Amino acid sequence: MAVLGNPDMLTRKIKLCHINAHITCRLCEGYLIDATTVTECLHTFCRSCLVKYLEENNTCPTCRIVIHQSHPLQYIGHDRTMQDIVYKLVPGLQEAEIKKQREFYQKLGMEVPGDIKGELCNMKTHLDQRNGDAKSEETANKEAGEEKPEEDNDYHRSDEQVSICLECNSSKLRGLKRKWIRCSAQATVLHLKKFIAKKLNLTSFNELDILCNEEILGKDHTLKFVVVTRWRFKKSPLLLHYRPKMDLL
Repeated sequence: MAVLGNPDMLTRKIKLCHINAHITCRLCEGYLIDATTVTECLHTFCRSCLVKYLEENNTCPTCRIVIHQSHPLQYIGHDRTMQDIVYKLVPGLQEAEIKKQREFYQKLGMEVPGDIKGELCNMKTHLDQRNGDAKSEETANKEAGEEKPEEDNDYHRSDEQVSICLECNSSKLRGLKRKWIRCSAQATVLHLKKFIAKKLNLTSFNELDILCNEEILGKDHTLKFVVVTRWRFKKSPLLLHYRPKMDLL
């Protein structure tokens, strides 16, 4: 990595080993994958490592500060900026991770989710450009223009889909007229909160909690994450409950 300093000085190169401590997970000691940050103290870990750790703990693995007494998973969030930095600094890491994910789904006989397919296509384009095999800018722009209407009308239909049943478990809220929905696995719990709030004409989606197996879900959790970690091998649809926040009861 090059660091620009005084114009009169030569460009100085920094070895990757000198910054490893800032881009590795304290729990697995590997480079950050799906970087996730604790909102209370801003320490970052691999999402899978942190979620597994928080199943039995409620403190930050680095500074030991209490994240939340009962629901620490609600106070962590995906750190896209940090993940982008890690992928840019570590050669081949992103390509290797995408390959592992693809092989994992293929081994289970499952279709590769749309977002991974997209990353694979982007990676291939990047490699083609680096090897001098990319198409001319004019041709690429023309193709992009032709494909744009289809992309605009896609609404994430190419993503892996999740079937959901939304049940109300509080007498203070009414049930949805249509409680069965199907949406992208990349949608988050926050998207569901906004959807329910709109359907019930609530003043704010912050008035709601969404639960799976009686556990409150964090707003940044994707539905894919909920299925894998909370619903596991149970049959579809994913059953979720909603209720007013505890402090409003």
